[in-house]
Amino acid sequence: MSCCAPGTEGALDVASGTGAVPSAEELLLASKDLGGGLHQTDLSVPGVHCGACIATLEGALAEVPGIEDARVNLTARRVAVRWREGAGFDPRSIVTAVTSRGYAAHLYAAPLALDDELRNDLIRAVAVSGFAAMNIMLLSVSVWSGAEASTRDLFHWISALIAGPVLIYAGRFFFRSAWGALKHGRTNMDVPISLAVMLSYCVSLWETIHSAEHAWFDATVTLLFFLLIGRTLDHVMRDRARSAITGLARLSPRGAMVLQPDGTRIFRPVEEIMVGDRLSIAAGERIAVDARVVSGVSDVDRSLVSGESVPVTARPRTVLEAGVMNLTGALQVEAIAVAKASFLAEVIGLMEAAEGGRARYRRIADRAAAYYSPAVHLLALVSFMGWGLYDGDWKHALLVAVAVLIITCPCALGLAVPVVQVVAAGRLFGNGIMVKDGSAMERLAEIDTALFDKTGTLTMGTPRLIGRETGQAQYATCPPDRAFAVAAALAAHSRHPLSAALAAAHSGPLPEFETVTEIPGCGLEAVTAEGVWRLGNRAFASGDAAVEEDGSAASEALLSLDGHLLETFRFEDRLRPAAQAAIDSLRKNGVQLGILSGDRPAAVSRVASKLGVERWMAGLAPRQKTEAVGRVAASGAKVLMVGDGINDAPALSAAHVSMAPATAADIGRQAADLVFLHDGLDSVSFALDTARRADRLIRQNFALAIGYNVIAVPIAILGHATPLIAAIAMSTSSIVVVANSLRLKGAAPNGPERKAERPEATGMVRTA
Repeated sequence: MSCCAPGTEGALDVASGTGAVPSAEELLLASKDLGGGLHQTDLSVPGVHCGACIATLEGALAEVPGIEDARVNLTARRVAVRWREGAGFDPRSIVTAVTSRGYAAHLYAAPLALDDELRNDLIRAVAVSGFAAMNIMLLSVSVWSGAEASTRDLFHWISALIAGPVLIYAGRFFFRSAWGALKHGRTNMDVPISLAVMLSYCVSLWETIHSAEHAWFDATVTLLFFLLIGRTLDHVMRDRARSAITGLARLSPRGAMVLQPDGTRIFRPVEEIMVGDRLSIAAGERIAVDARVVSGVSDVDRSLVSGESVPVTARPRTVLEAGVMNLTGALQVEAIAVAKASFLAEVIGLMEAAEGGRARYRRIADRAAAYYSPAVHLLALVSFMGWGLYDGDWKHALLVAVAVLIITCPCALGLAVPVVQVVAAGRLFGNGIMVKDGSAMERLAEIDTALFDKTGTLTMGTPRLIGRETGQAQYATCPPDRAFAVAAALAAHSRHPLSAALAAAHSGPLPEFETVTEIPGCGLEAVTAEGVWRLGNRAFASGDAAVEEDGSAASEALLSLDGHLLETFRFEDRLRPAAQAAIDSLRKNGVQLGILSGDRPAAVSRVASKLGVERWMAGLAPRQKTEAVGRVAASGAKVLMVGDGINDAPALSAAHVSMAPATAADIGRQAADLVFLHDGLDSVSFALDTARRADRLIRQNFALAIGYNVIAVPIAILGHATPLIAAIAMSTSSIVVVANSLRLKGAAPNGPERKAERPEATGMVRTA
């Protein structure tokens, strides 16, 4: 039904010579620089339509020296290729590898107009085939009711004249795809479908020419009708799943007014806006790229980022993300990222990555689909030869073979996983959760232990400065006001929540440092003529790992000069919204809970006590967090790690699956498998609820698809199914799988979940 997408029309046909291969320079400029000489190039490949296509393309690209990874996104019909620059690598070899397998390719762009045109073509084909099927069925009724031979022959010829043009017009989607595969020496799912349709029509035409009693034009056209209905539904469903991505892309304006050094203004396309450009944003305009406010005060709508509809005030030094709407006043902002590296582009990238995930279930379905065509051809041939030799009626044997070709179409199996994944990803996105990899949902459904970072994860990560204490070493050359300014200047070089709060609390001029180094899990360091300034935790600032904490429950950051403590800054943070509800929901669903934090024991104990989390560890460096995750995993647990900072990135990568808030540091978001945009921590429990529901639906779909084949295939081989019955049975199985998958869309959240048997987490402090 919809395991195969429509053909390759509308693409740049590089393989046939109707378009030009992009130059190496174009491919290099269009690629994304991942650092370390690694680049990613995205190509649009409209001809990708099943698991066999995915295996063919990924296998062809894996053979090219210099390509490190290739991933095909079936929903977006895009291939993402990671390659390493140097060693004589020619980026054009990527396109050559794709076109050598018979696929058209061009630089990736969202195919909005093409999708609309394709959808309209499919709807027209459904209408034409449905109208034709209805009329042929009416003619068949009189034939079945015992019409005279002359009337029967006339009606058969009229049916043939109706079915012929419909076969060409409505069947072109299958025929083009099948021919494109065959002429390049491969097969796909459309080959047996096309063969079944053409054989059914040819047998019926042969019967009509010889004035036989029966013809099967109704089966031929009805088969096309059901196939096209399934294909159209699949296309529309995929299009709707991608409508969120399309909507996000439309939030980014096409350009912005750039302020020139001489004071003039010029409109510049968003692709040409560079870091450091000054932009003028009028009321009612959206921010084109991530930017920092230079002058002006205005209310802005940040619901895209935070999920909160209440406007917030933007003033100088406020950072605004691409897509944010300026509501009331004019602003001048400075671009801090190019369009391809903006927050909006990252969110779109996360959505697209979710569609291209290769979960275990999807790999099973793709592998089954890859063996489908040869297996079906062999089965149909065996059925044809067996029946022909058994009763000598080769015409009946051919009809049995046609029925086998039709009824064995693995549309239900092909839809079992991707439909659920697309619906689940859409459900998560609708609730502010981005999935970076389709396999993440599968892994999330398996977790039985959740470990949380504290600052910025269980808490909002927006602490406020509540107190300052002078250190034991008070230098005459560094009075408290100067110490505060130095600390704020150091803090301005970090995105850590405490650093952000400290920098925001100081309103005066700040000293400048040539180089500030951030050490994950410790703090910030600057080497100057005065000495070594440090801002961070007590052990780091004092240079003594054995230094004792003072027992305060408030978070703290200390400033030191050459190891002498000058000032202690104390902060207070608040729990994330719905944190208690999320923790209670996870516990109710059989998930063991723990906290891994780099903060002091007193602060961690206070938060753990509030949330009722018994196991926690404090004062952990990044390596210790990773080791703690490893110990829990080694005990047999499937660990979900939720964190936000640079110091959490190794632990996020080490966990079975990981989540991070959108406010996390860049490296934290990159390491996480899922990213949630809203402030509420209930995103974690909602994601788990969705993942477990999706897992159950996939298992049910596999059972339905396999059960259908176990029952239907023997019936067809035994000759008890006509081509018409086979078409109806095949389409019905696909519709059942789609309907079952769509149940996830309307499912109420936080329903009763199965409780997993889980081992005890080790290595954590249990509070009394």
